[in-house]
Amino acid sequence: MTPPAPRATHPGAPATQTPAIDAARAQVPITQDVLTLPRALPPAERINIVGLTRDGLRAALIAAGTPDRQARMRVGQIWQWVYHWGVRDFAQMTNLAKEYRAFLAARFEVALPEVVTRQVSEDGTRKYLLRIAGGHEVETVYIPEDNRGTLCVSSQVGCTLTCSFCHTGTQKLVRNLTAGEIVGQLMVARDDLGEWPEPGAPKDETRLVSNLVLMGMGEPLYNFENVRDAMKVVMDGEGLSLSRRRITLSTSGVVPEIARTAQEIGCLLAVSFHATTDAVRDRLVPINRKWNIDDLLGALRDYPRLSNSERITFEYVMLDGVNDSDDDARRLIRLIRGIPAKINLIPFNEWPGAPYRRSSWERIEAFADIIYKAGYASPIRTPRGEDIMAACGQLKSATERGRKSAAQVAAEAGI
Repeated sequence: MTPPAPRATHPGAPATQTPAIDAARAQVPITQDVLTLPRALPPAERINIVGLTRDGLRAALIAAGTPDRQARMRVGQIWQWVYHWGVRDFAQMTNLAKEYRAFLAARFEVALPEVVTRQVSEDGTRKYLLRIAGGHEVETVYIPEDNRGTLCVSSQVGCTLTCSFCHTGTQKLVRNLTAGEIVGQLMVARDDLGEWPEPGAPKDETRLVSNLVLMGMGEPLYNFENVRDAMKVVMDGEGLSLSRRRITLSTSGVVPEIARTAQEIGCLLAVSFHATTDAVRDRLVPINRKWNIDDLLGALRDYPRLSNSERITFEYVMLDGVNDSDDDARRLIRLIRGIPAKINLIPFNEWPGAPYRRSSWERIEAFADIIYKAGYASPIRTPRGEDIMAACGQLKSATERGRKSAAQVAAEAGI
């Protein structure tokens, strides 16, 4: 059993304690470090169809030699085979001429991430460790519930934000995922769940993967174009067909991309908020030093109007003695006033070396009660998959899962 982690600094403590900590904080990356990203993925002999938008697939078919006048029809045919039926072999696409199937097989492929390991929690949660191009690994989690099934998808290998309570944040950013690697996570889950329809069988309206959340490894808005294109594929009504209201993108607060998300994706938005003062949020979510709470809330007030979204979810991890006081709850209510919102309270999911402890259940319930009485929904997220390190904030690829001490993590985060 992991020994209890030391308690974190109380929010009343001064934000700056020593010059050494100031220097460490100044080095915390709060914007995308493009130098850590390879300039190109390993060259591929064939073009992967997975992740191409309809326009992208049409352009690729024409560039490969498909006559322009046929391209739109071919896109529709291929799209249905790949995304509705889940077919990977061009030879099985029987409404295409045999010669054209051979043409496609020579130039294109339908490739998904490789499943390295698959773990199933006692509560039914499934965690997949997936290997992608370059030998990198990411994790994807499927969470079954009574009335829906949610897939938690990664957008980057590692993360650049170094949120001090998040295990993923202790892994350096390696690279952005491609649109195909993002879509591929959903297709891998559907493979494992046996969710592809069978030709000739009665139509089954049950959706085992009914919701998708971009809440896995990485900051989605630091990989905007690939996330956007992947969601275009996922939302297409003739294929994977997930409604934009069934997709939630979670951001730590990349303010310049929030309006763009509303306009170009239009899905639901969640924000990793976690604190009610800049002093505390600077420590928990270092991107706050670039775009503070006022900047973030200003961008969020416009989001429902721009995207026709119903409300914004404020994610708030409950950390013992750090952000869980009655005063914090009342401040949170004042801050979000006027924003259609719900507050999703997340009991902290501990990991080896974590410098925080989970708030007590009594404290979480008292916090939730204050918010509820102010008129906001305040569900407490039931931790899922903790026994397989699949819970919120615990994802980290196995090859990078070094067990840092609490002191190391705290020193790196400037706590």
